[in-house]
Formats: sequence, C-alpha cells, structure tokens
Amino acid sequence: MRDMENDNAFSQFVAWLRSVAPYVHAFRGKTFVVAFPGELVAAGGLPVLAQDLSLLHALGIRVVVVHGSRPQVEEQLALRNVEARFHNGLRITDPAALECAKEAAGELRLDIEAAFSQGLPNTPMAHAAIRVISGNFVTARPMGVIDGADLQLTGVVRKVAADTIEPILNAGGLVLLSPLGFSPTGEAFNLAMEDVAVAAAISLRAEKLIFLSETGLMHDAGGTDIRELASHQAEAVLMANFLPPDSAFYLQSAVKACNAGVSRAHIVPFATDGSVLLELFTHDGIGTMITYENLESLRQATIEDVGGILKLIEPLEADGTLVKRGRELIEREIHYFSVIEHDNVIFGCAALYPFAKEKMGEMACLTVNPEVQAQGDGERILKHIEARAREAGLTRLFVLTTRTSHWFLRRGFVLANVDNLPKDRQHMYNWQRKSLVLIKNL
Repeated sequence: MRDMENDNAFSQFVAWLRSVAPYVHAFRGKTFVVAFPGELVAAGGLPVLAQDLSLLHALGIRVVVVHGSRPQVEEQLALRNVEARFHNGLRITDPAALECAKEAAGELRLDIEAAFSQGLPNTPMAHAAIRVISGNFVTARPMGVIDGADLQLTGVVRKVAADTIEPILNAGGLVLLSPLGFSPTGEAFNLAMEDVAVAAAISLRAEKLIFLSETGLMHDAGGTDIRELASHQAEAVLMANFLPPDSAFYLQSAVKACNAGVSRAHIVPFATDGSVLLELFTHDGIGTMITYENLESLRQATIEDVGGILKLIEPLEADGTLVKRGRELIEREIHYFSVIEHDNVIFGCAALYPFAKEKMGEMACLTVNPEVQAQGDGERILKHIEARAREAGLTRLFVLTTRTSHWFLRRGFVLANVDNLPKDRQHMYNWQRKSLVLIKNL
C-alpha cells in the first residue's frame, strides 16, 4: 500500500512539474514588478512573500519589488501625535508627515532586506544569496493643489531610472523601490505605492505588474468572480462604479499600466498562502488579471499549433476515446481545427469538417485539457465551432462519440442514426467503433 501511495505521489509531482514547465520557459528573462501594501507586512506575510519571490528569481525572472507603507506611516503619526489629513482619499503630506513617511520607509526597507537575506538550510531560501538594491531611482514632482487643497509634499512619479535599474537586474540583483521620490532640487515626496509600481512597470517594459492586495477577489455587480478583463472591459467596470474604493484604485492602476504597454497586470489577494505562485503558475490563477487584449484566445488553428494539438489528443487516442490521427493528417487538415489558448499554451481544440451539399458539418476531436475541464472551455469551443458552421452556411452540426453523448445531449444535440449522416460520411462510418450519432440544428 505504501508503495502505491508513493507511486501516486510521484506521478502527481511529475504531472505538476510538467504542467508548470511552459510557464517557466515563458517567464525566464522577463521583468516582473511586484507591489504590496504595508498591510501585508503588518499581517506578518513578508517572510513567506520573500520566499516566493526568491523562487521567481531562481527561475530566471527579473524581479522589482515596490512596497507600500500606509499603516506604518499611520503608526509613526500616532507616535508623534501628528494628525493624519486627507483630501479625497489622498494624504496631505506636511513636513511632519513626510518625516513619518521616511521613518516608515526606512524601517520597511530594512525588514525587506532582512527577509531576502534568509538562507538557513532546509528552508526555501537556502543558497539563495539574493542581493537587494535600492536607491534614488524615482524622480518625483509635487502633486500640487487639487480642488483647492494643497497636498504639499505628496507627489507623483515623473521618471523611474530604468537605465540604472536594468544593469542591476541583468547582474542578478533584486531592485527595491520605496514609495518616496526625489526632485532634482533635492526635495523628497511621499508617493503612492501604486503610482511607483505602474511607473516602474512601464519604464522597464515589464511583462507583468502584480499587485498583492489587501482586498479580496473582485466581483461584478451580480457577485460573480472577476477573473480576467481586457483593459477596455476594466474601464467599463470602473465606470459602473460598483467596486469598493480600494479595489477600484488597484484596477485603475492596472488599466493604466496595460494601456501603456505592460502585457499583463494582476491583482491578487495576499491573504492566500502562495498567492503569487498560484496566480502565475495555474491556468486560472486566484486573482483578477487585466490585459490590453483578451488573453484567452479562441481562434482558427495554424500549422504552428500542430504540436500543441497532438499533445492534447494523444492520451485520448491511446485510450480509444478519439480516432487516431497522425501528425501528417493533422497538418493537412489544420485549417479545419480551432484552438483555445491561454498564455500561449493550447488548452483545447476541435475540428469542423463541412459537408456543403447537405449543409451539415461534423465537429470532431473536441478536446480540453483535463486540468481545466471544469472551467467551461469545452462550451466555448462548441459555441465557436457553431459560429464557424453558421458562417459557412451550414444548418446542422453532428458529432460521433462513444463516451461523451450525455455532454452533447445537455447542449441541444439529439440522438440520430447513421442514415441521417451525409452520404459521404456514411461511407466512412466505422462500424467497429459503433459511435453514437448526435445532431443539432443551428
């Protein structure tokens, strides 16, 4: 029994490692800007986050860290009996408040450097030896007077010194940015963590901007999880004005980054252990992702997709669920196929073979990666094939199946017989497989 349990655990580990390999290849050498609020530190989440970011670093990802400090600044203000003042959610930073912001940033920087210096044996950071580099990388200017209120030493980012940061990242360093900026005249300004993170991601042409949020997973007005949005969809959500203020501010920052060239922005609740890893290395993640264009692509296949299609269908061919197709056949028939991909990895496919004379089409080879079969990809592929069939002037769609008839019956197909198939398809029917025939009117 113990050997069987070990074999099962080993198989699961191998399957998991293979499943994350495409992400590892895709992320190597890319720049990720990871931003987190002071609330994460106050909640005790810094040591674990440092371990997870160290893992990203070990995988060849160039990591820039941006920290917030709101609760720590509030603590310093309380210690000095300085009143916290705000205008429309923006802190009014007078000289006393700026000193508190400096004090908080200095302590946090030391805590972060200490967290990345862990290296005890038998811990995730053993042999990591990560060097954290910080400095005056952010140039800022005063925010000025907003609606009649002078925000004093509250500032906005003018520039992030990408030309200085890039060599540090190339040399294997991890760059740390605090929510403080400096003017050419030597003044210091208190900045929003989100502003610094967005500016850094844009300046560094980052592949990803990741906000670790103190807010939970975003939901739409009806309470449904918001997992992925194109930037124009996110703008519509913001216009609808149903998100809590903190969530809206994160989303607004993510949209700004994506519209300025950052490939993807993620808003991830930090309360979940390993949230960054779960977001990056699982199909649907655990947070909300914003892209300039919709990341999940459902499209007609090209010759470059043959390898991904073969990888999907080979296990089902081996167990008899699908008829065997060789690489050469798929290459010849690739124009019949559609694929659904996510992050450049193919997770599903199907083919549409038209029989124009009878105005019928056969949907064949409908396959979805087992890891994501509960996510609705099969339904989306079916609707896509139905749309392709209608565009081709077909009025009926049929499938031949030995094992999945109930799935099709629940989606509007009805049982038929071989005589209902197009004449050419009747001649090719495999009587040994005895597949059920199901037809749907479009």
